Amino acid sequence: MVDSIGASQSLGTGSLVNALGGDDSLNKDAFLKLLVAQLQNQDPLEPKENSAFVAELAQFSSLEQTMGINERLDMLSVQQRGLANTEAVGLVGKQATVRGNIATLGTNGEAVPLSFTLASSAAKVSVNISDASGRTIRSLERGGVSGGLQRINWDGKSDSGVLQPPGRYNVSIEARGSNEEVVGVVQETTGTVSSVSFAKGYPELSLGNGLAVPVADLIRVASSNNNP
Repeated sequence: MVDSIGASQSLGTGSLVNALGGDDSLNKDAFLKLLVAQLQNQDPLEPKENSAFVAELAQFSSLEQTMGINERLDMLSVQQRGLANTEAVGLVGKQATVRGNIATLGTNGEAVPLSFTLASSAAKVSVNISDASGRTIRSLERGGVSGGLQRINWDGKSDSGVLQPPGRYNVSIEARGSNEEVVGVVQETTGTVSSVSFAKGYPELSLGNGLAVPVADLIRVASSNNNP
């Protein structure tokens, strides 16, 4: 004689998966299947107590309510992502200042503004500008610089005074305090937002200088006909 499954016994892993129809994920339908399987396999001589049955129904009700809340939260999350994506698209054509170390030299020979933010005052700030091959083109130094947003203009020339060809250049900035301690630096770069991509699952801004950064790196925005 095969023993029935008592109210105090639990279904084995294999029996549980069979009761769930081969699906081991516990959702609302799976909970009902599990409850029915438990009732079908209980010992008729020792049926489930009413209180235990009511408790399981209460668990089912709680599970159903929780799943409903999760579904509504998922819908709100989708709506919020849609609003954020719409706002990101609205940046196209505007001047965006983002975290980055790229400076773009144009064909008109105008000075290139280099922006950065110091965590505190620095006794010395060293700015090194290099080309795509990593060769240092220009070295600039400033002393006694206060903390906060700073701007230095690069005239587009090398240390020997030769005007450099148009293109992208890497900017490296190091700041030291009066005791040679390192001062935190956040480098910035500015360009016109040419497009917005969502291919990576989040908004990514493409600037006219060829730099692509996540929208989380955005620092400030200005109209395209204004300085940032």
